[in-house]
Amino acid sequence: MNVNIIGVPLFFGSDIKGVDFGPEKLREKDIYKVISKNNHTVCDLGNIYIEDIPEEKKYKSHPNMKYLQPIVEVNQALAKEVYSTLSSNKFPFVVGGDHSLGIGSIAGASKYYKNLAVVWVDAHADINTPETSPSGNIHGMPLAAAMGLGYKSLTNLYFDGVKVAPENVFIIGARDLDEGEKSLISDMNLNVYSTEDIENIGIEEILRQVLETLNKNDIDAVHLSFDIDCLDSELVPGTGTPVRDGMTVNQVKYLLKFLMKTKLIKSLDFVELNSSLDENDSTANLVIDLIDWTFKYLQ
Repeated sequence: MNVNIIGVPLFFGSDIKGVDFGPEKLREKDIYKVISKNNHTVCDLGNIYIEDIPEEKKYKSHPNMKYLQPIVEVNQALAKEVYSTLSSNKFPFVVGGDHSLGIGSIAGASKYYKNLAVVWVDAHADINTPETSPSGNIHGMPLAAAMGLGYKSLTNLYFDGVKVAPENVFIIGARDLDEGEKSLISDMNLNVYSTEDIENIGIEEILRQVLETLNKNDIDAVHLSFDIDCLDSELVPGTGTPVRDGMTVNQVKYLLKFLMKTKLIKSLDFVELNSSLDENDSTANLVIDLIDWTFKYLQ
């Protein structure tokens, strides 16, 4: 497979510095070689440009959302890069940075594929809107924006309209939900599997159900967006919003292998590595191991 690495050194969505160093940390860990050795031809496209914005101007674009306009600009550029990569018959691998980049990566994939599905692996659902968000951090809003919910400059990013139908969204690993998100999940009957579900039902059965629904909905492609905080907080000290009682490494590896082997995954995010918070590079090393594992099964 021809793989394009797209770095997005973005912290504006989380408002926690250090996550912007994620792409460079993984380059230090030879991400290029790690992917290449799995029989892929790799091109590192470098980083999407991120403007330096003073902290005192983070509410300049909106009274409740931090860094709105800069996040829109970064995601516009990312969406174009993802779309261009797919149009060149290559696989876009987006390396963050915080999860607000999901707005752009999904938009780019959605413009290319008519009936896109999204598998969102995360401790958080990221389906807040400006009205429901307790923090104003846009990394808690990207999946809502992709479904057409929220602020217009986010929902209409790259092209107007919904990027992914709610019935084609699958959230796995969620265990830290805001009240507004819980209401939305109930109102829209979203496909959400918590870590409690993983323990009770089993990751194997959950993924079987997901695949059955994907086939039933006749989707063209799946965008996989992987936030490392899906893992238990003890395993990932180097992330900005760690949550206890998360997935194990074995559960995550089963998920990644299963999804990649379906041949439905056509674009991928890995996000929320914060090297400033890491302990002896333990999180960065785990992320590299998971990337190696993932691309071993990309066909």
